[in-house]
Amino acid sequence: MLHDRVLVQPDDAAERKSSAGILIPATAAVGKRLTWAAVVAVGPHVRQVATGDKVLFDPEDKAEVELHGKGYTLLRERDLHAVAAPGEDGGRTGLYL
Repeated sequence: MLHDRVLVQPDDAAERKSSAGILIPATAAVGKRLTWAAVVAVGPHVRQVATGDKVLFDPEDKAEVELHGKGYTLLRERDLHAVAAPGEDGGRTGLYL
């Protein structure tokens, strides 16, 4: 990875579940929605995220790449909206905006 680039693997859930327990199929039209992804690799100038973190990004600001038969997304660090890293209190996840 070069410069401030972050390589992520999006969470491609086929179905989502609403807070009320209703299943939403993957084909349902949704307005502008941000996507969660797991960080696979980072460039030397990335300061805010590390490999293994979960990040939130806009799927319209992406460049897709295929490596070894798997699909990944290449982003700049400035295109990330939030980072969910393991917290220090009992392993719960903390959201850092």
